[in-house]
Amino acid sequence: MCAPDAYDLKYEINAWMSLDNRPDVPIANLQWRELHRTLTEVVGVTVDLIPQAPNAPDMVFTANAGLVRGKSVMLSEFRHAERQVEVEHFKAWFERQGFQTILPPAGCKFEGEGDALFAGETLLAGYLKRSDICSHAWLSESLGLPVLSLELVDNRWYHLDTALFVLTPSLIAFYPGAFDDYAQNVIRHNFDTIEVARSEAMQFACNAVVLGKDVVMPAGCPLLVEELARRGYTPHAVELSEFIKSGGAAKCLTLFVGGQ
Repeated sequence: MCAPDAYDLKYEINAWMSLDNRPDVPIANLQWRELHRTLTEVVGVTVDLIPQAPNAPDMVFTANAGLVRGKSVMLSEFRHAERQVEVEHFKAWFERQGFQTILPPAGCKFEGEGDALFAGETLLAGYLKRSDICSHAWLSESLGLPVLSLELVDNRWYHLDTALFVLTPSLIAFYPGAFDDYAQNVIRHNFDTIEVARSEAMQFACNAVVLGKDVVMPAGCPLLVEELARRGYTPHAVELSEFIKSGGAAKCLTLFVGGQ
């Protein structure tokens, strides 16, 4: 994770961002600390921190930094220049931790765990809004895994992890309206599914962190909380309103660096 020491809204690069509705930075700090506390003290996982660069206000959304498998990191090549400044900082941090860093092919955009999620030994990969579909072949060849390509069609759900999260290798929660018809069929054909209501997708319900039976997720999603509890999960709802203003929530604030 990355503490929001330089977090702010300084530009508009997604449908959620508006310079007329900037986050309250002190409140954002409190919300981030509650998310960190929930992960470390309530769920009980270890969280490593990376310092935020002063010229990278969106660096707090660490899930977009890359995709980790073992000791390799498939680094991001961000679509927008405003976020490209983050790459050198993430690359240096990973290499200090002993990871091998791998860049996408030249000219091929890829935005890390924002657009690539493991479902067991299958990789779900989003494309069109931020990542290019050429990144899917690169990921498949580099990792030796099959990739299911899923087209995102609504600018409000510009990353895969804003519209879908993986509970088990066979169970997916997703908001259908974020995807084209073909992608919806691919998801339903390959997985058992929980379909998220549009009203809760607008609260970034799918931008959740799954740790065994614990699911850390944004507040304001009672229908999904009820369904997860019915299936034996323990939801932990955290208020993340000041990060949603920039188009991110729980999963966008965390990057998994182990366990895959």
